Amino acid sequence: MTVADIRHAVPGTTGQVRVAYRKASADQWRTTPWQDVDPQRDFTRQILLDHLQPHCQYSLRVECRQGPEGPPGQTLEGRFRTAPAATQAARVVFTVSTGQGYGSQDRPDGYNIYPEMLKLDPSFFVHTGDIVYYDRLAKTIELARYHWQRTYSLPTNVEFHRQVASYFIKDDHDTWQNDCWPTMRRDNMFQFTFQQGLAVFREQVPMGPRTYRTYRWGKDLQIWLVEGRDFRSPNTDPDGPNKTIWGAEQKAWFMRTVQQSDATFRILISPTPMVGPDRASKADNHANKAFAWEGLQLRRFIGSQKNMFVLCGDRHWQYVSVDPETGVWEFSCGPVSNKHAGGWKQSNFVAEYHRYLNVIGGFLSVTIDRIEGVPTAIFRHHDVRGQVRHEERIAAARR
Repeated sequence: MTVADIRHAVPGTTGQVRVAYRKASADQWRTTPWQDVDPQRDFTRQILLDHLQPHCQYSLRVECRQGPEGPPGQTLEGRFRTAPAATQAARVVFTVSTGQGYGSQDRPDGYNIYPEMLKLDPSFFVHTGDIVYYDRLAKTIELARYHWQRTYSLPTNVEFHRQVASYFIKDDHDTWQNDCWPTMRRDNMFQFTFQQGLAVFREQVPMGPRTYRTYRWGKDLQIWLVEGRDFRSPNTDPDGPNKTIWGAEQKAWFMRTVQQSDATFRILISPTPMVGPDRASKADNHANKAFAWEGLQLRRFIGSQKNMFVLCGDRHWQYVSVDPETGVWEFSCGPVSNKHAGGWKQSNFVAEYHRYLNVIGGFLSVTIDRIEGVPTAIFRHHDVRGQVRHEERIAAARR
């Protein structure tokens, strides 16, 4: 018996792929060359699309074949939207999610949040991590890939991602195991290693040279997506100025690029919390005592910037918090479904921090728009049926 024989497996096969794409208003397709899928990378192939125009809707078509002499295979059609130019004031809507356990599906074909997010016609989507959960079953690299195969063959996921450009961040469960770091030594993952987890993530999601990156979406928005696993110190080390989650190079890059940005709103999207509050027993993020030194350093920096906010994943509940010391706002998007919600008591509203608390599944949407000429950020927490449970509307302060 092999992994391909397990229920819900979607094994790859040899062949070639290419992508045709065009502006939605155009007649002519631009087509990439045929390329072989890589059997060493789960039969995947990442293809770079060039000559894209800003602030445009594109149609695309993914084609496959067995080989140069082989018959054509399936065709998948989709669409995506490109970012407005940095000088262009334009409305941008994006959605954010976390905590996508396979056993947490809440409809026969996947997850309710995906069709609900599609109704908002988002410009892009960000998954903040825990995209899959390796801990119990991924004891080999083949079983790790199986987790991605079964999750991204779910109809709700396929239908959403063929229509919305997406960014992916990894956290602990989709790197290796709970609260992991590079030098961790444990036997419970059998043959599957931390380094293999890093490689699988890069083969399964679109990614450039680094897993920390920043993107400009018009005059009024720039986002930062950060890496929280590759460079971290052991959670068990004593806290202090040399203990880190981000690593010195990423931290310097973040501070430098934030200060260089002239976007009206600057938003950090983190796989783990920066503000919290979190459970006292946790020791894995910047809201915990285990990383208090770097957490305070980053909150002070973010708090010194005008119109800067933090969005985070990881926590299995929704919240809006404001750090009482630095004034940093944090929005926790909440998990993919109500089945996945938990880890915090609904009654534990911490008035010193919380503006909103809800132990439910759903997603976060963010709208950047100009209302009566004023750049405005609108943060909305939605439940799994798309209903808005909380809204924060923040007009930009002058910079």
